[in-house]
Amino acid sequence: MKSIALLASLLLIAGPWAQAAEGAGKDEVKTASKKLAEKGSYTWKSTVELAGGGGGGGGGRGRMGPTEGKIGKDGVACLKMTRGDTTMEAVVHGTKGALKTQDGWQSLEALTSDTGGGGGGGGGNPGRFMARSLQNMKPPAVEAEDLAGKTKDLKLADGVYSGDLTEDGAKGLLSFGGRGGGGGGPTISNAAGSVKFWVKEGVLSKYQYHVKGTMSFNGNDREVDRTTTVEISEVGTTTVTVPEEAKKKIS
Repeated sequence: MKSIALLASLLLIAGPWAQAAEGAGKDEVKTASKKLAEKGSYTWKSTVELAGGGGGGGGGRGRMGPTEGKIGKDGVACLKMTRGDTTMEAVVHGTKGALKTQDGWQSLEALTSDTGGGGGGGGGNPGRFMARSLQNMKPPAVEAEDLAGKTKDLKLADGVYSGDLTEDGAKGLLSFGGRGGGGGGPTISNAAGSVKFWVKEGVLSKYQYHVKGTMSFNGNDREVDRTTTVEISEVGTTTVTVPEEAKKKIS
């Protein structure tokens, strides 16, 4: 009886400790992400790979190429985004920003308005879609902390924190976090995913997330299997030069 009582007391003591240990990985990654933000400036490159090397919602012209970004101590980020054969430039500060178009720099607000950016309607408007995506963009330090919160748990092995995403977390990432807006968003099913984080000297240096599932548009199903990798460099030493015309659009 004494041994049973002793075992029970040990379990009671270990319970809270085990729960704390289980969440330690998530807390450590969130802390590393916050430290990256505290550094004030950094450079990053984001790449997207699709299973099979093709498809995935774009075809040739709209296929996702790399996104290169620099963020300054004031929180203003300059981006270069390759989509198919086209490279676009943007400046983002919170939900405000500007996109360089054929007609020069235009504010994201103008591009997403009912009268701005031209086009509209069901035919699709690349400028408007991109502007909406940029309004929802999170810089890596913020996105990584958010990703850590969407995991079931994170474990450290061989210098890498890794774990599975929750179903809701995977669903949000499959639809690019709901970018594109409106009531015409896709229906997601069979969502699953995983994430990895690399930390160097206490600061986030790289992260990668893999999501897969079925995306349905107007009854048409598409299988998605996508891996996004974000590599961070020049932490604390990055300088950002914002074009004057872009500054006017976000002031």
